[in-house]
Amino acid sequence: MKKVTKLLLNKIPRPMLIKMSIWARPLIYQFFKGDQFYDPIDGRSYRKFLPYGYGKQRENALSPGTLSLERHRQMWLYLQNETDFFIKNYKVLHIAPEQEFLRKFKRMSNLNYISADLYSPIVDVKADILDLPFENESFDIIFCNHVLEHIEDDAKAISELYRVMKPGGWGILQVPMKNSLEKTYEDFTIKDPKERQKHFGQYDHVRWYGMDYFDRLRKAGFETEPNFYSQKFSEEEIKKYGLRHNEILPIVYKK
Repeated sequence: MKKVTKLLLNKIPRPMLIKMSIWARPLIYQFFKGDQFYDPIDGRSYRKFLPYGYGKQRENALSPGTLSLERHRQMWLYLQNETDFFIKNYKVLHIAPEQEFLRKFKRMSNLNYISADLYSPIVDVKADILDLPFENESFDIIFCNHVLEHIEDDAKAISELYRVMKPGGWGILQVPMKNSLEKTYEDFTIKDPKERQKHFGQYDHVRWYGMDYFDRLRKAGFETEPNFYSQKFSEEEIKKYGLRHNEILPIVYKK
């Protein structure tokens, strides 16, 4: 199974895998249903989660039903347990939305939900994060997950997110981070996809973020601090939900 999963990850883009999983969901669930793991996003229990990773694979990382990873399930649990996201009226901007989130958030009647991306064919607005086509202070909530590591001028991108957020607004801006790094590692002279994979963990990344990521967010004006939300759960729950102890949830606020 691990060899098959790794082959699929290396050969088939993740968005395509998610599209394939939508029509295959009934079969997938029948094959993987059980009581060992629980995906809070689709509310279903599974006998196992799948391994995931472009290099060394993490065990029990990928939910068969939603193709969610640890970070997606942590974010969902945070929204569900710690916010009124699912019940209060909000205007939401989602940059490069995860397809399972987009599918669910679009159906929520309490949200004025707008998705945006430069290349995706499924979003509402074609937009460059370096020059967003929205008025100042337009959105109550902004999600932008695993986007900034692709962009050399991340300071400009972060400033755009800050600009279009309303005062009193908040957001989740996840990036690949190495908690052991104090300073972000980036080298824009590295262009070869294989070298980028070697240095930054993925062929189209331009950096590994360190803990100074929060300084970058604050420099743009956001208030933030590292949030290890998964650590609020018991060891049994962490295993059940397929979470990671050291996964940081970067939550930002605008005064």
